[in-house]
Amino acid sequence: MADADGTLAPRGPPAPPPRTARERAPRPAPPATLCILCGPTAAGKSALALALAARHRLTIVSADSRQLYRGFDIGTAKPGAADRARVPHRGIDVAEPTERWSAARWAKDAEGWIAAARASRVLVVGGTGLYLRALVSPLFEAPPMDEARRAALEAELSALPTDALRRWVAALDPVRAALGRAQLLRAAEVALLCGRRISELQREAAREQRYHARWLVVDPGRTLHAQIAARLEEMLAAGWVDEVRALEQSVPPDAPAWQACGYDTVREVARGRLSLDEARDTILSATRKYAKRQRTWFRHQLAGQRVLRVDSRDPRCDTIVEDWWGGGERE
Repeated sequence: MADADGTLAPRGPPAPPPRTARERAPRPAPPATLCILCGPTAAGKSALALALAARHRLTIVSADSRQLYRGFDIGTAKPGAADRARVPHRGIDVAEPTERWSAARWAKDAEGWIAAARASRVLVVGGTGLYLRALVSPLFEAPPMDEARRAALEAELSALPTDALRRWVAALDPVRAALGRAQLLRAAEVALLCGRRISELQREAAREQRYHARWLVVDPGRTLHAQIAARLEEMLAAGWVDEVRALEQSVPPDAPAWQACGYDTVREVARGRLSLDEARDTILSATRKYAKRQRTWFRHQLAGQRVLRVDSRDPRCDTIVEDWWGGGERE
């Protein structure tokens, strides 16, 4: 219709201004929820995970950097054939002992396993903290470093005892000071050559979260040392020494798989250079130190995350785990 002066009157409200390219872009989908059951070695993770997965017909994705390797079964506490027939597993027996498997490579493979099974039907289980971090959040990219300075620094740092190296890192990047020797060397290297802390770079990278993680940390507290000792006896009784003798026939002595906790020591037993009692003490000490580092990682790296902690010896444990899983399904 026209106004009195003959011009056309607008019909309806004015058209909105054209949207910008940023406004037209579709919003990214929120990250999928991923349930992660983790904790130190020998804490009782596998039994809880198997029971939960069997009840809900889940696929277990193993976040264990040593269960990747074929043939290294007893000393890595790898799930047996019966358990793997009962519950589908991914991330086990996917590498030759001579292969090197980075956290980034594992995370990429794990994303494929999770997509194939659907995140809502997957339970990620393990104690390799770096693998879990690489899966949930992108790993940081260190700034470029001068290779000559890096080689000179590496030679100097490598000559330091671990305790001295730890004191360096306590001053340079305190969050990393409780980790293992390889991580200590890396933390010192990045801080000294790049002027940035790895912990800061990780926090920045963590803002690009791939999954919305719900964490269940299994830890029996003071009884963990006794559980480590009991599991070691089970491994020895199951034929760990014989397994190592067989592996030595085909696996090169410098293969990465030998770095799994305890295997070098059992190799000395298999060669007749160490008694079983001496080996037992050495492995117990190394495994307890490893568990301590794992506990430190979960305490520091999961700070501020949605974490539920459970003692595998608690009579209410199964109910707690079931409620934790149910909470993820409701989201």
